[in-house]
Amino acid sequence: MEIRSSNSLESSVYKDALALRKEVFVMEQGVSLELEIVGEKGPLYFTGYLAEIPVATARVFEEAPGVWHVQRVAVKKAHRGQGLARELLTSIEASAREHKINTLTLGAQDQAQTFYKKLGYQVVGEGFMDAGIAHHRMDKELLS
Repeated sequence: MEIRSSNSLESSVYKDALALRKEVFVMEQGVSLELEIVGEKGPLYFTGYLAEIPVATARVFEEAPGVWHVQRVAVKKAHRGQGLARELLTSIEASAREHKINTLTLGAQDQAQTFYKKLGYQVVGEGFMDAGIAHHRMDKELLS
């Protein structure tokens, strides 16, 4: 998978990320479009491509010095179970290290906790609801 990143809302990386997120979160999971597009300006977008088709995406923003908040992790339905989300998050970790980021945090849907735990994330605190879906905060400390 080729992974590209951009912080421009005019880029094809962002436009492909948004189309994929609409497919996964809005169409599949029933999240409202208004909630899905909150906070679009500012994050760094990552989109993974297979044969130029966008199949995986996520966005990150610096929540605090040295902390990236990972959001909107999504994989196209037909491409799930192939390790693409793992590959995408590994790429985000490498980029984080390049940017001197030492902690990744995210709000994981409860059904995805096992996946994130396998990648080294740990549950932090109480659960919460986001867009009507149960979540927990999960953090990962990056070692140099």
